[in-house]
Order: sequence, then C-alpha cells, then structure tokens
Amino acid sequence: MTMEARVFPVVLLTCVGLAQVPLSAQSAAEHDVTSLAKTSQNPVSDLTTLPLQFNFNTGGDLVDATLLHVVFQPVFAFKVTDRWNTIVRTIVPLDSVPIPDGRVSGAGDIQEQLFVTPSTPGSVIWGAGPVFSLPTATADAVKTGTWAAGFGAVALKMHGPWVVGALVNQYWPMTDTGGEPKTDLFVVQPAVNYNFGPGWAVSFSPSITANWDAVPGNEWTVPLGAGVSKTTVFNGRPMTLGLTYYYNVTKPQGSAGESVRFSLTFLYPRPQGSGSP
Repeated sequence: MTMEARVFPVVLLTCVGLAQVPLSAQSAAEHDVTSLAKTSQNPVSDLTTLPLQFNFNTGGDLVDATLLHVVFQPVFAFKVTDRWNTIVRTIVPLDSVPIPDGRVSGAGDIQEQLFVTPSTPGSVIWGAGPVFSLPTATADAVKTGTWAAGFGAVALKMHGPWVVGALVNQYWPMTDTGGEPKTDLFVVQPAVNYNFGPGWAVSFSPSITANWDAVPGNEWTVPLGAGVSKTTVFNGRPMTLGLTYYYNVTKPQGSAGESVRFSLTFLYPRPQGSGSP
C-alpha cells in the first residue's frame, strides 16, 4: 500500500470527525456567514480552520496527465499575552505524480509557519514570524532533502465587502541531502476578496513562487485566475466550500499549465464573549 493510500484516509477521516464537534457556546444559526467568510480570509485571525484542498494540475508539459496535489492545512490561534497572539499553520501535502510508466504517490515536504500578531488589530492587520520546511517527502518525484528556514509576513485591510492583502514567505536552505535543486523558495500570495452576498465571495489569490536554486529560466511559477466560495452552516458546523481555476502564465519546464482547486474548510469561530482565541 502506498503512503498516499495510508495517509489520505487518515487525513480525510480526521476532518470528517472534527467536523462533527458541536459548537460549545454559540448556536450555528447565530453566525453571520458573511462576517465569518471575511474572518476566514484573514490568515492571522483568531479563527481555527481545518482546510482540505484538492488541486488537479494538468496541461502544459503534463499534456493530458494530471498531477493531484492534496493539502491539509490546519490553522490554530494561541494567546501569548494580553497583547499578542500566535498563529500556527501546518501545511501537509500529499501528491500523486504521473510518470511515463504509471504514477508515484506519497507525502511531500511539510511546512510550518508561525505568525505573531496583535490580539487587537488596528486598521491594517499584520503578522510576522519564522517559517520552516522539513524534508518529509516520501515520493521520489517531490523529494528535496532540504531542511529550510526563513521568515514570513502578512498584511491586509478590510473595508466594506473587501478584504485585500498579501502573504510573503522566504525559505533559505540550511542543510540538504537531496542534490539539486535545493528548497530556496520565495512565495508571495496577493489576495483580493470581494464578499457579495450571504457567505458568497469571489477571490484572486494566486501563489506566486520562485525557487532561486532552480535552473535559470525555470525559477518562477506565476498563475493567474480567480475563484468563488460559499461560507455556510451544515449540520451545525460552519464551513467554506470553494472552487478556483488558475492558468500558469510562467512556469518551469515539466510542470502543469493550469490547475483546478476544490476546497473544503471547517471553521471553528471563537465563542462570543470569549476573552482568548
């Protein structure tokens, strides 16, 4: 049994199980889904989220083949002092990569991101802190062998139906046992969200990346596209469903030309009257 076959059901069952946890102090019917949608669009809010993304990458140099990139990305908020919170985001990827004689499947490198942010945000919401990339990949096609560390920062502003901001991370290689290229990765993710109805939103939030250790001419991946999402309450559990399409206007050799993402995010808002995340 492949690593993907073992790990993916565990991740899915964990999400489904946690989705059944009841709201402790606030009826789901009391939630303003539009306000909740805007809060979920803030990477450093005090909202605990359990996102599950299914990315189908095809076209380009993959032609008719499809690379499946599944991401489980739990986000938790912790109160450090009366003035500061820490946001912990763990990115766990699972990949199924097409190869000439079949597919290679397994886990990718896990990333850990920590953001310190004011517990009482001002007009501009911000957070900053260390980021790490761990060489946990089990599939040869995605192995890097790189222990990397760096710095991340996020800033955004909410105005009416708009949530606009950007997230920037830089990972520098510390040690490497996997040969070239190393994980010397720059990521910038601009975000423009427009909330236009009860829980509905359209968004532009491409993840633009550059691996500085790649072969010249193959450093950048620049996707363009947009998505739509709906925040709702099902069986007492707030959640967001999303569909996104991106076309890679710039990409490394051998990579996909376009991607479609289906996402499901379970939301755990802080109960009203609670003094801490």
